[in-house]
Amino acid sequence: MANTPSKDHRISDQEALRIAEQTDVSPRQAKELAKEHGKAKGEQEARKTKDEG
Repeated sequence: MANTPSKDHRISDQEALRIAEQTDVSPRQAKELAKEHGKAKGEQEARKTKDEG
């Protein structure tokens, strides 16, 4: 089964830092969210955290 871009669960340190700068999660949390939910969904979850805070 090939990974599709929407199912990619890896993000680079640079991507994690970008997400962290735009939301209230740490780069580590951004990576954990991507691992758990996938890259796109993980970023959405990080933004939800910012909206809830």
